[in-house]
Amino acid sequence: MKILKVSTPFITSPLTYICNKSLSSGIFHSRLKFSEIKPLHKKGDRMYITNFLPVSLRAFFSKILKKVMYVRLYQHINQSNIFATEQYGFRNNASTEKASFKLINDILLLLNNKLTVGEIFCDLEKAFNSINHDILLSKCEFYGFRGKTNALLRSHFSDRYQRVLRNNGFFNNNTFSEWGKGKHDVPEGSILGPLFF
Repeated sequence: MKILKVSTPFITSPLTYICNKSLSSGIFHSRLKFSEIKPLHKKGDRMYITNFLPVSLRAFFSKILKKVMYVRLYQHINQSNIFATEQYGFRNNASTEKASFKLINDILLLLNNKLTVGEIFCDLEKAFNSINHDILLSKCEFYGFRGKTNALLRSHFSDRYQRVLRNNGFFNNNTFSEWGKGKHDVPEGSILGPLFF
């Protein structure tokens, strides 16, 4: 990362060209579709894989292209008013604090008017890992992501490969699993993941 940051004046032009070429052709280059998954312990017994959060580590250049895609996709979503006003997660200026404030305020208003209040809460644990790409892409098309944008999104989700970083516990010796194809997820730790979710 340090070398890339120091090289910024020299690589900005080629990176701009690569990003523009990808956007205009609708192709997400296959070299940018490889990621390493680092399992981070969240809770419970470390012997159970379900107690780990899979964080996706991707190539730096991939992050640049995804940031460009994010800005354009988010601009379309905002201009088209796709987000519901009740959508607080993963949005600019819509924090969990604002969601909590609105919820408490609404409850207090109802109680002050002597109305009954009922709530249902759902825990979407491991929700990022359950996203079906075909359903996501059809929703993207429904919301106006067509043409080259749709082709770029389809290219982004197709033929993605990942491997898992494993620490075998001996002298912090890390090893990797075999490369496997990613099928049902939007990677946690990625720039586009929360937006797609």
